[in-house]
Amino acid sequence: MKILMLSSTFPYPPSRGGTQVRTFNLLQYLSQRHDVILGTLRSPDVTDSQIDTLRQQVAELAVFPNPQVSPQPPLVKGGLTLHQGLEEGFFPPPLNKGGTEGGFSEIIGKFHRFSRFLQSGTPPNVLSSYSQAMQNWADELVIAGKCDAVTCEHSVNEIYVRPEWRQKVLTVANIHSSVWGTCREMLATGTSEKPLRDRLNLPLLARYEKRYCSKFSRIVATTSTDREQLLELLSPPVQVRGKQDFFVPPIDVIPNGVDLTQFPYRSIDPGGHTLIFAGAMNNLPNIDAARFLSLQILPPLQQRYPDATLTIVGASPVPEVLALGKLPGIQVVGRVQRVAEYLHQVAVCVVPMRIGFGIKNKTLEAMAAGTPVVASDRGLEGLAVDGGPQLIRALRANKVQEYVEAITSLFENQQLRQDLSASARSLVESHYTWDIIGRQYDRLLQF
Repeated sequence: MKILMLSSTFPYPPSRGGTQVRTFNLLQYLSQRHDVILGTLRSPDVTDSQIDTLRQQVAELAVFPNPQVSPQPPLVKGGLTLHQGLEEGFFPPPLNKGGTEGGFSEIIGKFHRFSRFLQSGTPPNVLSSYSQAMQNWADELVIAGKCDAVTCEHSVNEIYVRPEWRQKVLTVANIHSSVWGTCREMLATGTSEKPLRDRLNLPLLARYEKRYCSKFSRIVATTSTDREQLLELLSPPVQVRGKQDFFVPPIDVIPNGVDLTQFPYRSIDPGGHTLIFAGAMNNLPNIDAARFLSLQILPPLQQRYPDATLTIVGASPVPEVLALGKLPGIQVVGRVQRVAEYLHQVAVCVVPMRIGFGIKNKTLEAMAAGTPVVASDRGLEGLAVDGGPQLIRALRANKVQEYVEAITSLFENQQLRQDLSASARSLVESHYTWDIIGRQYDRLLQF
């Protein structure tokens, strides 16, 4: 079959982050069995070589300039067309902050963004990455009957799918997690950066998510928690004069996976009192987790183990994360070529997520590498790792003292480290390789 995949995030190399990893590995699996046509945007850090490499993975690749950066000249190379310009009618990005924090320009910018959200029904971050050129290209393919299925690899790409397409082709939104559910969670847990803004946005996000879900034949989430959130939002369907006001699509759960060649099992247990946290360090849930680990969990642990250290690994660390590197025992290393090498060098991987739904790549990758994991409920979401007759594959903690005790138990008990390491790797091998996940996605697309 011919599958049109839409991704505003350029999905190569797959080491860039969660969205790229999922999109690349799914398209790689599908391309072995189907003709995959990929439409994506070029971010400033994407090289011509990376475009050429990605092109080898698909039947057709169309790369468009990112509306958030300056237009680039067209590139035609080896059958690849990089479409030029920002076509008339593209939605501009939100106004940038200006002046001092809380200044007049910033207030005007916030009002502009909220007004646009209120009027359009679509969040500013979705509008700001919208490419009219990519829309026109996708429209032509669907109208001409050149694809059998259309997938949006992340909910932000829903904007390209027209409601009437569902009558013509299978349309799938691979959403990763609910935007409404995430906003509600941040407000409930007190972890919202801007509570007033999020309280105003919450009903708008609910309206938005209901509307875009109704356009699709099927929705894909990464965990049962995500699925339950969407079912709560979409049920019962709105009734207008006795008729259902919108279509409620089936919601399937397909988790993330791990490339075992990129995350081989460790050869030795390094022991010691060393910790690691890995993730994109410009992402709000990761920033919150890194600060929570550094400022609240590590200090009492260092009272027990003065030589305890923490390595923070991940691209694009923001100033709040870079500042953590000035604290005793903490190293912030930024982007690295192979995260697995850092995982292999430490005794424990800590995933202290407090916000953000969906299955966490960082948890799966540590488990695949054989690094014992201590994580929160959010960090272990979607994974059967503890309780019942099953083997324990990770230790669970949510409060500071729980983290300290769990990490201490691993520092002190080599056998426990080995048991968690082996059982976690076994779980990944049997349930979370990209071949297993790709097979599930493939079956859904042929339903």
